Amino acid sequence: MIAALLMGRKGSTGLPGKNTMPLLGRPLAAYPFLAARHAASVDRVYITTDDPALMDIGRAHGARIIKRPAHLCTKEALGEHVYQHGLSVVRADAAKDGLEVEQLALLMCNAATVLAAQIDEAAALLRADATLDSVVTVSCLNMWSPLRARRLTPEGVLVPFVPFETFGDPATLNCDRDSQGDVWFADMGLSMIRPVNLDRLEEGLLPQKWMGRRIAPLKQWGGCDIDYLWQVPGVEYWLKEHGFSEMETPYGR
Repeated sequence: MIAALLMGRKGSTGLPGKNTMPLLGRPLAAYPFLAARHAASVDRVYITTDDPALMDIGRAHGARIIKRPAHLCTKEALGEHVYQHGLSVVRADAAKDGLEVEQLALLMCNAATVLAAQIDEAAALLRADATLDSVVTVSCLNMWSPLRARRLTPEGVLVPFVPFETFGDPATLNCDRDSQGDVWFADMGLSMIRPVNLDRLEEGLLPQKWMGRRIAPLKQWGGCDIDYLWQVPGVEYWLKEHGFSEMETPYGR
């Protein structure tokens, strides 16, 4: 069985109400639900949340509800532990019907930049290559190369966040944003994983340890999980470019 597991909580402090804010006339969370519901590879859709509004959106899309425990609803709680708890519930639910969870499509309620076809492609790639731990959507963002990153010292001045020597001979470096090659970021649209990744969480690579260690990219552009209002126009542009409007979706009305 392949299950989709969405994660979202009520008490966001950075952007309150972000998961249900309207984008093109739909709640933000509706987009990952639409992708999961229309993916041919997905057998069941779940959401782990403490938010009644998200529960209602989930039910409207045929999702099964996992009531997220209070200790996993704080701003300090890590998403990886929320997913671990969610997997335990999904497994128990599947076991009632004599099923095992083969793959888990991890989705976020604030990440609209995912399509059903991407879920199906990721599932096929993971099924075809037993050496892979996960397949994740990534976007190329050379302007955010770690070479350009800075941090503030206690004196209030900027210094390299990562020592330049990390990238080789500093004499060969320059300000061209493409000079270090393409820089790919996991954009949180989709993490298609093997459940064992969550069983062996501490063996995974930082920062998203649920991806395991052998991570295959599913390349796209403009992927983004919304945490700030300035990101909304970019995500709406992505949605329009992929066939969404206030009246239509790539899956029909």
